[in-house]
Amino acid sequence: MKIGEISKPRFEFRSFGQDFSAAAARMARLSVPVPEKVWERSSDEIYIISRKNDINNTKIRNGKMDIKTYVQTVDGLEQWNPLMKGEFPIAKEVLVNEVFPAFMVEMPELTKDTYTYEEFIAMVKANPDLAAVRVHKQRFGYMVNDTICEVGNVLINGAKIVTINSESTEIEDIKKTIADCGLEGVENINYLQAIKRVIGMSDKPLANE
Repeated sequence: MKIGEISKPRFEFRSFGQDFSAAAARMARLSVPVPEKVWERSSDEIYIISRKNDINNTKIRNGKMDIKTYVQTVDGLEQWNPLMKGEFPIAKEVLVNEVFPAFMVEMPELTKDTYTYEEFIAMVKANPDLAAVRVHKQRFGYMVNDTICEVGNVLINGAKIVTINSESTEIEDIKKTIADCGLEGVENINYLQAIKRVIGMSDKPLANE
């Protein structure tokens, strides 16, 4: 990276299931040393899930809203870009122009200039096509083949699943990591898809169920 140079968007492999212990053990053994701050991290987040949308990923953490949008899939790996960052209280204009269009649902009646987190969540819960889903993440970070990797214990509305991932700007490095960790043939899905499967918005199973 050079000063002033814009980094390329990352590609990502990620899967969710009940047991990735063998792959996780290989990932840990293959990893180079990583900074202590990524050894283990925990967070509590709210994902806003929409029946009508699979391309915009919306989550809220520490009072801040972050929306990423799907760009493309190359060799089975997904690329996402930031779409919006905002915080509460949030302006009516942002909800009208950015947030609800990202959900692809009918706009609620907005009569105030700004909305608190609680007011926004109430609007989400009032819409039958939306769900506010509690997600707790305990993530363990690694670095394999110059790709950023993690294994995570994830609670989705209290249901425990496991995630494993590798991401990089370089597709070939991710593919090598998938092979090295024994993850070839494992489905690549994102948090949106995994949450929909756990809460029953999609009928598909997760890996190794």
